[in-house]
Amino acid sequence: MRANSTTTYGSVTKSFHWLTALLVISMIPLGIYANGLPFDTGEALAHKAQMFSVHKTLGVFIFFTALARIIWAVSNPKPALLNADKKMESLLAEIVHWSLYAALVLVPLTGWVHHASTTGFAPIWWPFGQDLPFVPKNEVLAHNSASLHIIFERVLAVSIVLHVLGALKHHFVDKDITLKRMLPGTTEPDSIPPQHRSFTPIFGAIGAYLLALLVGASLGLFSAPAHDHSDGHHDHDHDHGHETVQEAVVDSGWAVQDGTLSITVRQFGADVTGSFAEWTAAINFDESADEDGKYGDVEVQIAIASLTLGSITGQAIGPEFLDAATHDTATFKADILADGDGYTANGTLTLAGTTSPVNLPFTLQIDGDTATMQAQSSLDRKDFKVGESYPGEGSVSFAVGVGVELTATRN
Repeated sequence: MRANSTTTYGSVTKSFHWLTALLVISMIPLGIYANGLPFDTGEALAHKAQMFSVHKTLGVFIFFTALARIIWAVSNPKPALLNADKKMESLLAEIVHWSLYAALVLVPLTGWVHHASTTGFAPIWWPFGQDLPFVPKNEVLAHNSASLHIIFERVLAVSIVLHVLGALKHHFVDKDITLKRMLPGTTEPDSIPPQHRSFTPIFGAIGAYLLALLVGASLGLFSAPAHDHSDGHHDHDHDHGHETVQEAVVDSGWAVQDGTLSITVRQFGADVTGSFAEWTAAINFDESADEDGKYGDVEVQIAIASLTLGSITGQAIGPEFLDAATHDTATFKADILADGDGYTANGTLTLAGTTSPVNLPFTLQIDGDTATMQAQSSLDRKDFKVGESYPGEGSVSFAVGVGVELTATRN
């Protein structure tokens, strides 16, 4: 029998039920295991990413399986409840049933939105890309979808426990065939009590989710501390960084009005781009070179902890890489020299406790007292002893792209 009847479940429904159960039972402990794995070496990070990729891929499969299961369920007769004469018990069972259906869609969906709204770390193993339509790369969206994922996971876990307890009660206490109806073969009930169908269970499930959201909000899951890098998603105030720049450079020749300092790393074959929210630049520049061929000089101070780098922010500023706790500031000091049709800032960068020569070519357009500067370059993390426990490029590339865009006015 493929379809349901008013008294029994068909083989398709049974297959959906046990396939979903197997996937969920696999996915939940896998997620807990992956989350607890270390990433202090390249091999450890690769294993952690692999486990998260399996977890995410299973989640996407569960999402589509759940949608197919729901479509099948609403297009088929629903077998009668064998405890319909116990109105409160049957109502609670139906609420749990609808909560489960919702969780099977919402848990993987929120996880998928979180994955699509951030960058880096573990990819989904399928050929259709890592993005979702209408889901931008956005830190606030990433944080909130991660929080929703956590809340809905808890609803899913509670619903599973109640669902299993209910099935066991039917089998061992009530001694009816509710559980047997989901096993292979056809089992007909001896009698069916009067049924009482309504939308109350759906509203009950909605109420359960609203309660879960209120609990999550009260625990602060939707409040992302500006500099908490524990989960890699933050809401930095970038304007604050620019205000700090303006205040710090009043005695230099040029005052930065607006700008972006970005970096790009390649992890597991995918580029991850982020930026520093807090940095200052003291710039002295003249259109005519002095007797040494210098057009001026620049000194940039960068707050390492203000870096946002997708889902790998915590790793990037952690002790294995930029080590913001020990080396909170990076400093770039350079002379400005001619470089073909443009210029170059030729000097040193002190990063993570190591100083190394850096040459940063840039273009410059000056309109009156306003200058616009753009630069693209690449650094080698090995030059700064960054990520030494990641000796190969299988996990994280050696090359780190650096991008600078700023507008400054002459003081």
